[in-house]
Amino acid sequence: MEQKYIRNFCIIAHIDHGKSTLADRFLELTKTVPPGKMRPQYLDRMPLERERGITIKLQPVRMIYKTRIHADIKRGSTRIKTQIYADQDADERQQANKNINNNQQEYILNLIDTPGHVDFSYEVSRSLAAVEGAILLVDAREGIQAQTLANLYLAQKQGLTILPVINKIDLPNLDIPRIKKELSNLLQINENEILLVSAKYGINIENVLEKIVETFPSPKGDKNKPLRALIFDSIYDEYRGVIVFVRIFDGKIIAGEKIKMLKSQAVSEVLEVGVFNPNFLPQKELEAGEIGYIVTGLKEIEKCRVGDTITLDKDQKVIPLPGYQEPKPMVFAGFFSKDGNKVESLRRALQKLKLNDASLTFEPERSPALGFGFRCGFLGLLHLDITRERIKQEYGLDLIITTPTVGFKVFNKNGKSKIIKNPIEIGDLSKIDHVEEPIMNVDIIVPIKFIGKVMDLIKEYRGEFLSTEYLTSKMPEKYQRIIIHSKIPLAMLIVDFYNKLKSISSGYASLSYEFNSYRTTEIEKLNIFIAGRKVEELTTIVYKDGVYRRAKKIVETLKNILPRQLFEVKIQAATGDSIQDKIGKVIASERIAPFRKDVTAKLYGGDVTRKMKLLKKQKKGKKKLAQFGKINIPSKVYLEIFKI
Repeated sequence: MEQKYIRNFCIIAHIDHGKSTLADRFLELTKTVPPGKMRPQYLDRMPLERERGITIKLQPVRMIYKTRIHADIKRGSTRIKTQIYADQDADERQQANKNINNNQQEYILNLIDTPGHVDFSYEVSRSLAAVEGAILLVDAREGIQAQTLANLYLAQKQGLTILPVINKIDLPNLDIPRIKKELSNLLQINENEILLVSAKYGINIENVLEKIVETFPSPKGDKNKPLRALIFDSIYDEYRGVIVFVRIFDGKIIAGEKIKMLKSQAVSEVLEVGVFNPNFLPQKELEAGEIGYIVTGLKEIEKCRVGDTITLDKDQKVIPLPGYQEPKPMVFAGFFSKDGNKVESLRRALQKLKLNDASLTFEPERSPALGFGFRCGFLGLLHLDITRERIKQEYGLDLIITTPTVGFKVFNKNGKSKIIKNPIEIGDLSKIDHVEEPIMNVDIIVPIKFIGKVMDLIKEYRGEFLSTEYLTSKMPEKYQRIIIHSKIPLAMLIVDFYNKLKSISSGYASLSYEFNSYRTTEIEKLNIFIAGRKVEELTTIVYKDGVYRRAKKIVETLKNILPRQLFEVKIQAATGDSIQDKIGKVIASERIAPFRKDVTAKLYGGDVTRKMKLLKKQKKGKKKLAQFGKINIPSKVYLEIFKI
């Protein structure tokens, strides 16, 4: 099909604003999915997405849409066919319908459904680089939210055409004029350009498809030039190797040709090309402007990287496409298999996950208590939790996860610096010149009546207020909402800031954040000792002025969740590397009382010395148990400590 009849676009929105439901209606209206096979959240292919009701992975699909009228006929001078032929007889209506069908034009609509949570913003950025337009979807009840703005700015940075759509107009007690005014001010457009739909009930969905055809530009590219295809996602197939999802910018490709990855210089023969319908549908070829997949046959996962450019092996001096900026992991945690013999299985699982989750990083790590594992980097706590669940569900591996931490930049007195991903790596603090922590730009959208509480919360979490911005300043004060721009340390932000923000704003606030810079801070390494042994997996980095408060909470939490033993268990938090360390000191301590067994119960008489002898023997046994006994720490302990 000619490029002028192709439209590539994605849907961007805040979480739970109806992206997947709108995509479902598109699939139904274009008859991409037969009615008998249709199910809610059709493009959410992972079981985990369906369980949690959120989109985790971007998902492309190709739809064929026939316009209601020919694109060259001005809509203002035509009428809907039911109005035109209402008074005509059956033969006339049949001939009229035939004439209109002859005027219909068929379009290829390539949609990429995207996630809405801030932890998966990298999925959104990759989608935006492969399309020319974006539907900005806004919930009619909640209005513009923080992630709405974040995704909009990403789309505008890519120079995409934006189509604003307000969803959920079927809900009662809505203030549509306010939402339209907010969108109008934000996008600097006329309110009449904003579409109103109900994705749940299919209201006005065809109007959206018509608007996509009218407003979104067709892709530009020359199919006669050398092949240039951008990899925006990929998966691994045990039998066919790496399957890459691509947008063809120039040239064309057919099965059997030899291709080359420009960054890795890997060469392979194409086994199959095709499009997403939404399952894999083989095609004879893929041309410039199209979105599809290529079965590479490569078994080496590391040779196919998201953002790489594919060209034909025979073509020389091809300029690679810009690709994507590498994401910076912000949260780190150790992943260890409960079964120590499955380290290699864990490695393979992480490699395959990284293939379609470029924001995931990992490197080998060894723990004295947990054995061999991997130190993994994530964009946030939800990203960590989803990765853990995917490894469990897709690869059948039970994991032990150490306490998550953020990456601190440590400057030694010799002038060298490095990012500390594991608190154990920080070493001797006396050799450190200073430490810097990651600071995030945080945007919070909240009704104006909650501004005081939000400002107090920012201050409580060591944040810095920057400025405020009104979304709609010309409305009554009770309807006004503002954007609060601030800076907050990531170490404070990822713990429970979002939960408290929702609590103090009665659920109306939303936030998005991105990395700003590193800032000098004063920290302390806090070691935890259980039964006299240092548990390195519980070592944490804490702020110097809050070390006592954190230490006290940790030992109290451990006392409540660790199982009782037959001997007394001492729990201690100290700043030194050992309890006897002269540099450090024990800051907080608790004890878990042992189980008690009445060894004198069997005595029925006799001298008191018999009783004392048994008690002395029991005391000696408990002392020996305390010396050699081993305490198994449940995996839930690590996440509980992090929540403090």
